[in-house]
Amino acid sequence: MANRTDPSAKSIHGTNPQNLVEKILRSKIYQNTYWKEQCFGLTAETLVDKAMELDHLGGTFGGNRKPTPFMCLVMKMLQIQPEKDIVVEFIKNEDYKYVRVLGAFYMRLTGTVADVYQYLEPLYNDYRKLRRKLPDGSFCLTHVDEVIDELLTKDYSCDIALPRIQKRWNLETTGVLEPRRSALEDDFEEEEEKEEEEQPMEVEADGHEKDYYRGRSPTRGRDRDRKRDGYKYRDRDYDRDYDRDYARGRERDRDRDRDRDRDRDRERDRDRHRARDEKDYGRERERERDREREGRDRERRERERGRRRSRSRSRSRSRSRDRRDRDREEDGEYRKRRTRGSVSPTKEESKKKKEKKEKKSDGTDHPDPEIAEANRLRASLGLAPLKL
Repeated sequence: MANRTDPSAKSIHGTNPQNLVEKILRSKIYQNTYWKEQCFGLTAETLVDKAMELDHLGGTFGGNRKPTPFMCLVMKMLQIQPEKDIVVEFIKNEDYKYVRVLGAFYMRLTGTVADVYQYLEPLYNDYRKLRRKLPDGSFCLTHVDEVIDELLTKDYSCDIALPRIQKRWNLETTGVLEPRRSALEDDFEEEEEKEEEEQPMEVEADGHEKDYYRGRSPTRGRDRDRKRDGYKYRDRDYDRDYDRDYARGRERDRDRDRDRDRDRDRERDRDRHRARDEKDYGRERERERDREREGRDRERRERERGRRRSRSRSRSRSRSRDRRDRDREEDGEYRKRRTRGSVSPTKEESKKKKEKKEKKSDGTDHPDPEIAEANRLRASLGLAPLKL
């Protein structure tokens, strides 16, 4: 409810007055603390007090693009839509310069072409200083006439797109506006009148005066008219020169934007190529690392194979040594046996062997007592023992 336009407000330029401010800036104004606390419930009468408290002008500032109090009050005027007389009083106020600039800004947004030139051009004679807040949050010095010139000649002011207006010389040719009168023209006329009054009246030969109007000569009057026409044509030339310079400035801005876009594209391409080179370099590094890893693994495997071979060799050597030792031991025992077998046994040993053979041959030592008894009888009879 607090952000709605007054129901009694009229549409301006075929749309809601608040739509003259871009949607992004409008939403930021609605979320601003100054709008919520200081602009709530303001009317055309109480708005003057808030306007008198202004100490600077500007659009948005800071990283979050916060709106200034000046912009919040402009938005409030668009919302409540004060009467034209109140806005004109704002513009004619000479005590408070920010109130005058606020009224001029609102008139530029909502007024007709004739009203804009009628009420804003006299402010060219106001040279008072103003504080303007820049987008980075700092302040700069400007003047009232510079702000008025910006409102009449530029398309943007305080981050708001201004409605388009016709050029002055077009309006003069169509008869909507009268030729512009310079503030110094009246002073020039007064000086010329003083000079003419000081000069004596010259009478022609026929007794008539040269000029029938207060002793002025027609040549001087024609010069005065030429000067006025000169001012008029000078203004037209100024407007044409301004249009030409403005077009050239627009062309320069476009060229600058094109160059900036071209440089940005080049930087983007360089970044892409750099990223590709970095990726390729990274891949090459990975490949080199893989190769080094494979080489180390290959060397490790070769070392293991060499160790296994050396171990197998040492084992085979130890086995061969053991075999040799065994063979040597066996050869030594065999030789010992042969040397032992070559020695003739003693008589006692031969007797014992014979007795053992006889005992074994007669069968008397058989484990079965019956068979052993039978073998004894057979031995006594001289028969061969039983073989069971």
